[in-house]
Parts: sequence; C-alpha cells; structure tokens
Amino acid sequence: MKKFFALNLLLVSFFSAAFALEVNKQELESLGSNKEIEFINYEGPHAVINTVAQIKGIGSEMGVQIASDVSKKGHAGNNGRYSVIHAVDPSVKEKLDADILIIGSQSQLDHINNLRRIISGYLTAAYNYSESDADTLAVFITVYNAVYRSNIGAFFDKYKSAVTDNLDANYCGLSVDYRDWPGKTQIVIPLYDVNNGGLSTIDTSVISDKNVISSMKEDDDMNIDSRKNLVDLKERESEDAGQNAKNAQKQATEENKKLEEEKAKTERMKAEAETAEKEAAEKEKIAEKNPSDQQAQSEAENARREADNKMKALEGQIENERMQSSVTENEREKARNQQALSDRKESEAQSERKDIAIDQVTVQNAQAENTPENLDYGLLLVDEKKQYSKIVKFNKKNGKAVKDSPVNVIHNRQFITAGDNFAVIAGENKGNGAVKLVLIDRENMEIILETEEKLSDSSPLLYDGGYFYCIISEKGGNYLGKFDTSLRLVMKSVEAVKAASPIVITENAITVTGQDGKIKILDKSDISSKIGG
Repeated sequence: MKKFFALNLLLVSFFSAAFALEVNKQELESLGSNKEIEFINYEGPHAVINTVAQIKGIGSEMGVQIASDVSKKGHAGNNGRYSVIHAVDPSVKEKLDADILIIGSQSQLDHINNLRRIISGYLTAAYNYSESDADTLAVFITVYNAVYRSNIGAFFDKYKSAVTDNLDANYCGLSVDYRDWPGKTQIVIPLYDVNNGGLSTIDTSVISDKNVISSMKEDDDMNIDSRKNLVDLKERESEDAGQNAKNAQKQATEENKKLEEEKAKTERMKAEAETAEKEAAEKEKIAEKNPSDQQAQSEAENARREADNKMKALEGQIENERMQSSVTENEREKARNQQALSDRKESEAQSERKDIAIDQVTVQNAQAENTPENLDYGLLLVDEKKQYSKIVKFNKKNGKAVKDSPVNVIHNRQFITAGDNFAVIAGENKGNGAVKLVLIDRENMEIILETEEKLSDSSPLLYDGGYFYCIISEKGGNYLGKFDTSLRLVMKSVEAVKAASPIVITENAITVTGQDGKIKILDKSDISSKIGG
C-alpha cells in the first residue's frame, strides 16, 4: 500500500526538543472481489471528543434492543444517526438472514476506528461477545463490507428477501471514504443460525475469506495482530464446537434409548391391536349369524369398541415414536454439524497460522532494513487545493516510505520537531472537526495531545523560547496565542488580529497584523500588552 515516492520532501527542523445468530459459512467465497482496501479517515483534532466508552455505547444501546428476541425481525436505534435492521425470517429456510447496520445522514462519524467501536459495542450487547473478541470481529466486518461494497447481485443471490428488501444497490456495504458514510452506508452482517450462537454467532470463515485477507495484507504490518486474534478465536470456536458435538452425541445416545423403548412399545400395542381386531371380527361374524341374540350383539359391539380403542392408541403411539425418532435424529444432526464445524475451524486456524508465520518473516525483514539511523521524516503534500500535508517516515538509503502518519490535514506544509514529538497545526473546521495545535509522536505518528482552543484556518506556527505562537479563533475574533510545550494556553493578546496574520518574533517584541489592517507591536514577555500607541 505504501509505494516509493519522490524525495521532494520538505524537511523542517526548528529546534531539537477496535446467544443468537450465526453468520453464513460460504457467503464470501462466492462474492468474487479482490479490492485493495485503504480507509480514508479524518485524521485531525475534533471540536468535541467522545470517549471510547461513549462511542461503543452507541452500538451497545442498539444491541440490547435486538438481544431481547433475536428470533424475530426488529429495528433499533435512531434512523438519522445509527440504526440496525434485524432482518430475519424463520419461515424461509433458503438463503441468509442478516443484521444491517445503517449510518444515518446526521452522523458525524469520520474514522474507521470509531465505526469499529460502534460495531464492537453492538456485538457485545446483542450476542454476548467479550470486548476483545468483538473488537477483532469488528475489524474484519468492516473490511468484508468494504471489499464487497455495492455488490448488490451477490446480496440478492445469498440473502433472503427480508434482507434485500432493505438494501440499496449503491449503498450496501461500506465505502472506504468516511465522507461517503453518512446516509450512504448499509453494513451487512450475514446471519445463519438463530438457535445456537456463542463464539460461532458470527461465522469467522465468512469475514476472513481470501479476498478479505488479501486486502488486509496490503497494510505495512499486514494486520498480523488482528489476524492472530481471529485465529485464536477460531481455535476456541473449534474447541467449543467439539465439546458441543460430544454433548449432542451423548444426548443422541440417550434419545436413541428412548426411541428403542418407543419402538418396543409400538410393537406391543400393534400386537394388542391386531388381537383385538381379530376378536372383534370373530364376534361380529357370530352376531351377524344370530341377529336375535342380544348377548352376541352386545359382545360384538364391545369387541369392536375395544379394537377401535386399541387402534387409536396404536396410532397415537406411532406418532410418539415418530416424534422421538425426529428428536433423536435432530441430536445426531447437531452432533454431525458441530463436529464438522469444529474440524473446519481447526483446519482454517492451522492454515492461517502458517500463512501468518510467513508474513511475519516478511514484516521482520522489512523492519530490519529500517534501523533508526537509516530513518528520517518529511512532509508529503496530500491535498494540493487545500495544501494539506502528512508526515512520512522514510528510509534515507533506499528512498522507501516506511510509514505514513494517519494525520493527513497538516497546515502550512510545516512541522516543528519538539523533543520526541512533532508540533503541527492540523484539522478541518467541518462536521465535528476543528483546527488546533497538536503534538504527533514519532513512533506511530498519531496525535497524542491537542489544544483545547481552536485556531484560525490560516494561522502560522512559530516556536521561540520554549513557547509556540499561533492565531486563536474564538467568539468571532482572532487573537495571538502563546502555548507551552504541554499545549496549555499561557497567554493571549487583547488586541484582535487578522486570521492569517504573520507572526514575527524579535528579541523584545512580536509583530502581528491587527484586525484593522495595521501593524501591531506586542510586548514579547506579555503579549497582552502593546508597545507604543
């Protein structure tokens, strides 16, 4: 996914300082797609920051509603923001049921990690998955839906009308671009068995087919950790299914004993009914020959009544035997299915562990080339119109990009080295986004700290004497702000300034452009004070 790139990088160094229903097992194999998936997220500061628990709570609230009766179709959530259609139809045996997670038009969701948190919360509440297992499944579910985005034909082939009646040809699945999510997303989770569940409620074979795994391998780390986690889950699935098979076989043996007892009882009652029928026929012949013999007539009637009762009882017993035979066969079938599931999961886990081991060597070899002394950092322009950049870690010897920062909305084509981190102005004043001064760590190149204050879209960034200077935007005005290395606002100017004001720092003063368009000279030690009139 990360290709060679020309080393026209701008290197700037100012100082050193995520009970019930089962997903179908063969669904993905026949969908036929091999897309390379790279999710495009908003990677910048936010105006409002929600906790992980709050985000997962969106999913869990819907999951609790669905969990109340998973055997019936249902709906949960808010159509404008997030909702789930529990599309099941037990009366139809062919094709698949599904859960459909819909992102509404009012959603401000802008990162795949948060979408996965919502899915994880849903799986935990609806189907009683552990948080760690739900997190793993959410990763694969999102990639699965991205791989098969807008493949409506495949959905019609595989899903019941209860599902497809709710799908839109353009929006089924998941776009890789967060800007396409609101009002245009239907995440399909194929469901299989309303009676079993446990670890196999969601069939891991479906969400980890060869196309999904191929896509996941495109990432720098080849998603080794997520794939290991899923293999671990599959191994536990195999163990559980194996135990279920043993339990079902034991129950089948017990039910078979009952069946043999019912068969013996049927044979006894059949013999009794045949004897009673024979006796009734004989007495009816005698009564027919002696129509005036009242005793003969009475005995014939009683014998016929007894024979009819015996036959009726036999019919009831035959039905009892049939029902017990069905119960016995159901247990045998359950044992066979659970054993087949156990064998399949074990086989998949073994195969995938071998595949992961090979990929680990590939990743390790790549890492061996990227020793610290061979690495450096630069900026890559990612949006020429908006002039947004992102930090890139690259190998100085071979020119390969080693890792891209997910933060792709850096302003001014500028970063400042701040100890073990980088200071940048980043963000977008759109949706829940905001422009702020942030710190990005060197290792993961993710935001680790951001200012509470919002900045002007066009603010410059300077560092001097242990402080950062930039333009704050608040209450309809713009002001010069002074921040310490913890990104705490130390001081701001009383004087309003232009949103794009240059900031020039001299030995004793700072010059900016005032809101009136005139030069303003501020005291360097106290930027709330002006020098001169």
